[in-house]
Amino acid sequence: MPPTDPDEQRAASRETWEQAAAGWGRLAGRVRDWGMGLSATMVDALALAPGQRVLELAAGPGDTGFMAAELIAPGGTLICSDGAEAMLEVARERAASQGISNVEFRQLELEWIDLPTADVDAVLCRWGIMLAVDSEAAAQEIRRVTRPGGRAALAVWDEPARNPWTTVAADALTELGFLAPVSPDEPGMFKLAGDGVLRELLESAGLLEVEVTTVAMERRCDGIDQYLAETLAMSTRFRAGYHALDFDQQRAMKRLLTRRARPFTAADGSLTLPGSSLVARASA
Repeated sequence: MPPTDPDEQRAASRETWEQAAAGWGRLAGRVRDWGMGLSATMVDALALAPGQRVLELAAGPGDTGFMAAELIAPGGTLICSDGAEAMLEVARERAASQGISNVEFRQLELEWIDLPTADVDAVLCRWGIMLAVDSEAAAQEIRRVTRPGGRAALAVWDEPARNPWTTVAADALTELGFLAPVSPDEPGMFKLAGDGVLRELLESAGLLEVEVTTVAMERRCDGIDQYLAETLAMSTRFRAGYHALDFDQQRAMKRLLTRRARPFTAADGSLTLPGSSLVARASA
């Protein structure tokens, strides 16, 4: 049973991402390519210029912020941050491999960002704020650290029905009784997916001119084996449920997963699984 105490939830979440970092690192190129359109939409919303100071929260492998880093050079600084040190290490390695030097790496929490008030010109947060135990506090902190007139761009996942790229796997384990469904009140992928929820959250935090748009995505895999392997590498929750099964149960789960993925499977066995993110742009 997941913890209900907020501090225990935060500790569990941090440990989850520390454990997930290695898998995200191995698949960082795949994540970058898959999310490129979304990241470009977010960065475009900030209207960046050389010399600005940009904060990326819950940066993961860092690629969204790295796109911004190119636009604020020369003279600008990207603060690439994450709550998990292991994930920051992935981002450090990727920045070095791409020759990105105008970046600082900081371990920061969404709900209490250890930066001065009005310290940055813009904030990016891709797929992070819905995982915060207190999303309201995170939104307020984003508003606090952004200078007046600065901008923020945040992305969260859309409704589960619009994200088969992840639900076909989780639902297969849940249907067989091997994975408990996540409560919509708990921090999780779809916590802010409801109609108007993200807009209300940001406006309540004092952010202005909030606009929310939808960005369609597609996750492509060579076949069900690649899809399963990547899901196991990136989702600690799915991996824990799957590895608790015996051999026969894993085979049954894979058969069900294959059936669930059939609407997205081509004649050659390759998969094209749709996804959808909500992108909010706002001013401070």
